[in-house]
Amino acid sequence: MVLNSSESESPTALRWFVAITPLAGAMAFPLIVPLVMARVGIGAGVAAALVLSGLWFVAMLKTSEMPH
Repeated sequence: MVLNSSESESPTALRWFVAITPLAGAMAFPLIVPLVMARVGIGAGVAAALVLSGLWFVAMLKTSEMPH
């Protein structure tokens, strides 16, 4: 398989995104949710938790590497 220069940049960026997605979610969730709860309230913290976990779940599904 021969890759053009324009094609070689996209898989590299995608690999970086795939590699950083689990780490970013695991670090952002425990930082953002307690901060929102402390500054805004418990309801906003729960809403932030639901939104963050939903976005993280979708990102993990989109970037999952499953065998064909």
